[in-house]
Formats: sequence, C-alpha cells, structure tokens
Amino acid sequence: MWNRRSALMGLGAVLAFAPGLAAAKGNLATRPTDLKLKLNGDLSMSTKEFKIETGKYYKLIIESAGGDEFHWMAPDLFLSSWVYQVAINGIEIHNVKSPEIEFDKDGTASILFVPIRTGRFKFYVRGQETRGMLGEFIVE
Repeated sequence: MWNRRSALMGLGAVLAFAPGLAAAKGNLATRPTDLKLKLNGDLSMSTKEFKIETGKYYKLIIESAGGDEFHWMAPDLFLSSWVYQVAINGIEIHNVKSPEIEFDKDGTASILFVPIRTGRFKFYVRGQETRGMLGEFIVE
C-alpha cells in the first residue's frame, strides 16, 4: 500500500542517491517543520520571509483572518518543490503541482512540501503585492 511514509522514504532515497541532487537534510519520514503565515484583514501578513532548506519536510499553515478575499500564491517555490499534500478544512488534496489558495472568508489551509532547489521565491496575495502582501522564501 502506497502511503505518506513510503512516499517520503522514496523521495528521500531519490534525493540521497540520484547523481547531482542534494541529499535530504532531515528525516522525511518524521513530522514536518511548521511554518505559519497569517493573512490579515488590514492587508498585512504576519511573516514576510521564511528561511528554509532543500531536502527538509515543511508544513506551511496559512490562516486568513477574513475581511477581504485573498488569493495566496507562491508558484515558483512550489514548482521547485515536491508538494505532498494540500489540506483545507480536513479535505486533503494530493499530487498538486503548484497550489494557489483562495480564501473567500476566514479559514486555514496547509501545504506539505519538500523544497528541492535553492533560490529566492516570492509569495504573495494576487492583486495586493503593492499593498504589502508580498514576501519571500529563501531556500538554502
């Protein structure tokens, strides 16, 4: 049976043994490191920068305080990551290439992922970048 543990172990094996790829820095079969981001009704975000590492397992928890409709995105990061799951209100979505999360009201979503390429990757709320809803993932 293919499950999360076997999927993560398989990814770890690929990262560890494939020529030219970075080795995993963490144990991918364990709990992910939580990253928390809150989108506020005053068009601000709780965090503007996340420093993360390739080969480590992360859970990005995005909370919208409501007020406005927010369409949160980080397309370049997720195209440079292995995205395991997106979860919204207890519903899990697997095999997502580049998630975009739209909040019509307050709520929470989470994205489980492993970055596989270094770089600087923007995250933002579409249409609100110039109002301060813009940040960056720095992947080392």
